[in-house]
Amino acid sequence: MSGNTKWTKADVPDQSGRVAVITGSNTGLGLETARVLAERGARVVLAVRNVDKGAEAAAAIAKTAPGADVSVQRLDLGSLRSVRTAAEEIAAAHPRIDLLINNAGLMYPPKGHTDDGFELQFGTNHLGHFALTGLLLENVLPVRDARIVVVASIAHTIRAGIHFEDLQWEQSYNRVAAYGQSKLANLMFAYALQRRLAAANATTIAVAAHPGVSNTELMRHIPGSSLPGFSKLAGLVTNSAATGALATLRAATDPAVTGGQYYGPDGFRELMGHPVLVSSSDQSHDQDVQERLWSVSEELTGVTYAL
Repeated sequence: MSGNTKWTKADVPDQSGRVAVITGSNTGLGLETARVLAERGARVVLAVRNVDKGAEAAAAIAKTAPGADVSVQRLDLGSLRSVRTAAEEIAAAHPRIDLLINNAGLMYPPKGHTDDGFELQFGTNHLGHFALTGLLLENVLPVRDARIVVVASIAHTIRAGIHFEDLQWEQSYNRVAAYGQSKLANLMFAYALQRRLAAANATTIAVAAHPGVSNTELMRHIPGSSLPGFSKLAGLVTNSAATGALATLRAATDPAVTGGQYYGPDGFRELMGHPVLVSSSDQSHDQDVQERLWSVSEELTGVTYAL
């Protein structure tokens, strides 16, 4: 690590020869994660909903990482059809995947639904990634020391629970609680996946990370975000995207990381700072709920895991 003991992007080891697939990587945390991995020599796949914005992101990365191998893949996590198509295309183009980084997410949108009728946040943040990971698993498992990184949030503790009685928020809708459910689901997925990988004696590990509070496009649905000066004010109490991405980068590349760990900022209440090992809520470690969520996720997506 760096001399000041704070983990920074300078601590990311050489990634030459590795393939990294990153969802939601045309902006914010995903773009910064992709940029650093490309600078370190990884072949990076930007898996994004808008391929034009993805192409712009690839061009931006090329400016700071000349010669970087960056490609763009269309992926709409709000459509299981799109997830299946993307998985087929990624698998065909990249027989081996070293890093699968489930980064994309929606936060606090007005009530909406995915193409398959799922509540927008749960369907995109959790179910889309659950399906994508399962469909790409055969390309990840044979790769020694591959990693699946799930980007969670401190919001997994805020009004959060897995509401099996109304997973899709049809009876009522609270966007904060719905986001909390989706991020709690992300963590539970990471822990349950790691348990399965370990039982299968795989060298692949599943790791979780969170960025604290980062000033990115994800904040666009927060009340007041359109007011003059909001972004400047937010910048005083949030991580930049580059700093927020460090937890993901550490989870993805630090040789000392082990399966089932969770990384987040070292500052007050994990809101800001540099990445360290952190802990998640007791609720997130409830294996009975994890297993029920796993079964429901398989049922809703039609994707089962070959473990």
